[in-house]
Amino acid sequence: MFEGPDYPKPLDEDQFDQWLEAGREQKINYEYLLILWDAFEEKYSPFYVENRQGFNAYEPYGESVNQETIVAIYDLFSEARISPNVN
Repeated sequence: MFEGPDYPKPLDEDQFDQWLEAGREQKINYEYLLILWDAFEEKYSPFYVENRQGFNAYEPYGESVNQETIVAIYDLFSEARISPNVN
């Protein structure tokens, strides 16, 4: 996953599947998985949010003033990639 010039490096699909499963198993009712790129560590990491307002914890999609940037957002249950627009 995330192969191509728009991404810093690929993400192993098995790792992605583990993150989806881990989010579903949480006692908190998370709905979304944010895939973050940590520029300092040079690796992806998961971040789970309960609703779309949780996206606001980060800078706008694809931008960052710190070391973490949202690369993609997925619905934990449908596994659909969604738009970060929060209205």
